[in-house]
Amino acid sequence: MEDLLPSCLISLLLCSGVWGRDPVEEQLMMYAETHNSSSMLETSFGAPLSDITSSLTVGPRGPILLQDIVFLDILAHFDRERIPERVVHAKGAGAFGYFNVTNDITKYTKAVVFDSIGKVTNISVRFSLVTYESGASDTRRDPRGFAIKFYTEDGIWDLIGLNSPVFFIRNPLLFSNFIHSQKRNPVTNIKDKDMYWDFISSRPETIFQVMNVFTDSGTPDGYRHMNGHGINAFKMVNATGEAVYVKFHYLTKLGVKNLNSKRAIELAGSEPDYATRDLYDAIALKNYPCWTLYIQVMTFQQAEQLSWNPFDATKIWPEEECPLIEVGTLTLNGNPRNYFADVEQIAFSPANLIPGIEPSPDKLLQGRLFAYSDTQRYRLGVNYLQIPVNCPFKKRVITDYQRNGLNTIHNQEGAPNYYPNSFNGPHNVPSAADSKFSVSGDVARYNSSDDDNFSQPAMFWENISYEQQNALVHNLSDDVSGASCGIQERVVNILYKVNQEFGTRVRKILQSTEMSEKCVCES
Repeated sequence: MEDLLPSCLISLLLCSGVWGRDPVEEQLMMYAETHNSSSMLETSFGAPLSDITSSLTVGPRGPILLQDIVFLDILAHFDRERIPERVVHAKGAGAFGYFNVTNDITKYTKAVVFDSIGKVTNISVRFSLVTYESGASDTRRDPRGFAIKFYTEDGIWDLIGLNSPVFFIRNPLLFSNFIHSQKRNPVTNIKDKDMYWDFISSRPETIFQVMNVFTDSGTPDGYRHMNGHGINAFKMVNATGEAVYVKFHYLTKLGVKNLNSKRAIELAGSEPDYATRDLYDAIALKNYPCWTLYIQVMTFQQAEQLSWNPFDATKIWPEEECPLIEVGTLTLNGNPRNYFADVEQIAFSPANLIPGIEPSPDKLLQGRLFAYSDTQRYRLGVNYLQIPVNCPFKKRVITDYQRNGLNTIHNQEGAPNYYPNSFNGPHNVPSAADSKFSVSGDVARYNSSDDDNFSQPAMFWENISYEQQNALVHNLSDDVSGASCGIQERVVNILYKVNQEFGTRVRKILQSTEMSEKCVCES
């Protein structure tokens, strides 16, 4: 999406001193400088409006008439101008830009977005907190969402990730309960340490992601200085039908920067929209954020020979086994024209895939394929993909056999709405067929709670610096100290399974707090 103003004009006005404040603060001045005042005030149905400040009444002190259509038009819309808040990822910021291919990976995929070096594809990106509400501070300790929408010739492709390479759980059946534990207590309406740490300590698979969140990575210094990871494994299929498994990573070219806990808390009070402002200002001043997109590749044979499950979203693929392969660059050079239209209404789903990119057996991904699209239909309506920011190229009319529903914008005129038909309706595209694969196994509810929960967290602990270990120990101890004694003890026991020193250091801090007189953590 184009900038509201040419970036050279923004820089000129700021540098000349015409505007002394940053672009966020000068947004209305920018608008006034580039728009004249001749636009006509109208009702929502296009009729000219003579007065928007005075109601139609019986005399100067009389009641308002029901025929005051101006009043009814304004208030009726106001009563309905909010849409449901996202259940997760409610607080966020967005931007627009492009993806540029720098390396040939066509031996792995026929996806049109990667079909030639130098290929440029428009993108939109939304960054977000995960568990907090839309009014939360940008610097709260939380994972960060990092979702990318590619507007390709074959439709939209959504790559949805986080700023850490793993997730809390591996089975989507647990997702709603996990999120409930992160939200507010249904009685007190306050975030509850017992709820959070009770779930975490009951599901040891969460510990790898918990360790990521409680390092300073849990409080990144804005959105520009954090990496993104696709979390789930996908499948890439090339033009001859050969397939491999892949994971996606997008690493910031500006370098990773995080806030320590003290600074994050300070900014939560003084500048709660710190990351949102930083992103907007950087783009307005042409300091364009940029990331390098990489893939990791795993053959089917490699996946079958592993002793651990490569489709487990709580685990990484070690780089020594699956090296990073550079694919291209992601650059953000456009701010939203309007936050609600371009960021609040943007809708991502891992089910939005294009030929050449397919799902893997990743259980968490399988659940997300349904959940994301379903929540957008609830939040924005069944035709949410007709909203310009969600539509391929933002204006192409999709040809399918779906019709009607709330907020229909393009209903495909007189085209037939059934298939098969004899009247030139849209036809199948054989080249877009899914790749063939074999499956086998007994159908059952397999318990995966003990699928090697500690090997990779142990390596993570051993490979981070002492300073990072120290931040992790103190940040985690500070948070878990608010939980009840039995839950504290369960958490510490899990940490011991990761690393003896880790558990010991946390236990000592917990024993030194006010809770030490009550808790079994003294033992």
